[in-house]
Amino acid sequence: MARLVVKGDGLIVVLSWWEKTAARRREVRTPVSAIRRVSVEPACWRALRGVRGGGTWTSGVLSYGVRPHPLGEDFAAVRGRARRPVVCVDLWCSSPFARLAVSDRAPDATVRAVRAAAGV
Repeated sequence: MARLVVKGDGLIVVLSWWEKTAARRREVRTPVSAIRRVSVEPACWRALRGVRGGGTWTSGVLSYGVRPHPLGEDFAAVRGRARRPVVCVDLWCSSPFARLAVSDRAPDATVRAVRAAAGV
């Protein structure tokens, strides 16, 4: 399962081998200085914005990859059948993505770690 990891001054979305294939990316990195807000969305599909872009999407099951919308692009690694909350990291416009949305097993711990690293 995808996870958010703070490493040095970067925030990394670490993907398993099948998630890399589904998302068509090895990993997603952004500097912690680009983090604007971190929150938890309990309803996984409400975290997604925009339309399907590059990646793999199965309605009601999973959403991996880039989702373009009027404000930019989001990166999603969301598994709907797992019914897990999604950690949403909203980023400043200097970042390649507007939001990172990642299903998480321990969302509260992840949010605390990201907020501590970013100072938000």
